[in-house]
Amino acid sequence: MSDASEARARRGRDRDTEGRARNARPRDGLGRPLPYDAQGVARQPEGVLRTPDDSVAEAQALLDAGKPFHAHEVFEDAWKSGPEGERPLWRGLAQLAVGLTHAARGNATGGTRLLRRGATAVEDWAAQSGQSRPYGMSLAELISWARELAAVVERDAAKVDAREWAPRLYGRRP
Repeated sequence: MSDASEARARRGRDRDTEGRARNARPRDGLGRPLPYDAQGVARQPEGVLRTPDDSVAEAQALLDAGKPFHAHEVFEDAWKSGPEGERPLWRGLAQLAVGLTHAARGNATGGTRLLRRGATAVEDWAAQSGQSRPYGMSLAELISWARELAAVVERDAAKVDAREWAPRLYGRRP
């Protein structure tokens, strides 16, 4: 362990013996750390293997609940465990969820960049794969949503409501 890692460990920070963050602090719905004695929201477990359909359904439920940071974790699991050819799709979806997270936290620059980067990644994957509705998702509507939100965030430079702006992965609701 380095001297810096040892110093952090002595200060009582959430680090393992190698100095990596353990993320033991409670978090709010947007993934921000809270004081240790605060009541946070349940953490999204990492490394869960889900079917693609289950990933989409769980991510949509989290987005609807105003928890895009947690939806990002679901997409990240799919990205890391899915077939090689689908990884750019899941990575793009994770970027969209993180973009919404940043926008909801008031980080206009980060939100705008990640929303646009995710939209481009999803669009490129759709063009290369020839798929526009993988696992029932409406990629065209999702891309349009991301670009619209990026424009709003860039123009207004204000926090957005994560629930109000939650994307509809399956397309518009009747």
